[in-house]
Amino acid sequence: MKIGFNIEEAVRKRYSVRNYSDIEISEETMSSIKEFIDDLSNPFGPKVTFHYLDNANPEENQKLGTYGVIKGANRYIGTTINDEPLALEALGYEMELLMLYLASKGLGTCWLGGTFDRESFAAAMKVDKVELFPAITPYGYPADKKHMKEMAMRTLIKADQRVAWDKIFFEDSFNSPLTERNAGDYFFPLEMLRLGPSASNKQPWRILLREGVFHFYEAKEPSYSDRFTYDIQKIDIGIAAAHFDLAAKEKGIKGEFAVEDPKVELPRNVLYSFSWRIKK
Repeated sequence: MKIGFNIEEAVRKRYSVRNYSDIEISEETMSSIKEFIDDLSNPFGPKVTFHYLDNANPEENQKLGTYGVIKGANRYIGTTINDEPLALEALGYEMELLMLYLASKGLGTCWLGGTFDRESFAAAMKVDKVELFPAITPYGYPADKKHMKEMAMRTLIKADQRVAWDKIFFEDSFNSPLTERNAGDYFFPLEMLRLGPSASNKQPWRILLREGVFHFYEAKEPSYSDRFTYDIQKIDIGIAAAHFDLAAKEKGIKGEFAVEDPKVELPRNVLYSFSWRIKK
């Protein structure tokens, strides 16, 4: 899988766009987007399926519920996956790769997990009801100005703020924060992970470096996923994995994901997800 764009530039450029202009996306750009999606894969195994909705009719768009969150968008991409281990993490990984690619093309996106009408979008995208349908994104060129609801939402979730290093990165145990200095060559992948998006900006990722292996954990928000049949925050852990993995590869650091729980003492509501170890 070829990435073809600078990771740091894309990570820093990407933000949640909720107000879109009426500038059309060229056929050449659309073709490149579909080629990129066709080439996507993830390190966890489950197959992610992408669905397109290209609808230029404003009246039809109004029937697709985004609860007033999205304005002006007439193109959407949805993702589905079978319910199996690491499925949501795989979906988060691949969809975030797409988000970063679109950002590199100057296009806006916005993760929608709880603020879209699944039934209407599933019908429009012809989604199989057997599959999980956890997330969609609008995409297009951002409008010059944000609408009032968009600005209010960004303020509410403190969209531009990120948790400090010593709250999310640890070394040997969860009682010992990993410092930026001790991160060494891994400072860049970890910083790109820290800057990643997450549902309601909860930033649920926790990373423990132990005996040369980076272990990924979910700091699960109690009751946050109760209205879903799945743990939606697992998607955020997949996003974290994508940022870390791509940034490591950009620096020439080779590694691989595996499930190898170190069985350490965990803080409350923190759950093990998977690990990443360097390949020598």
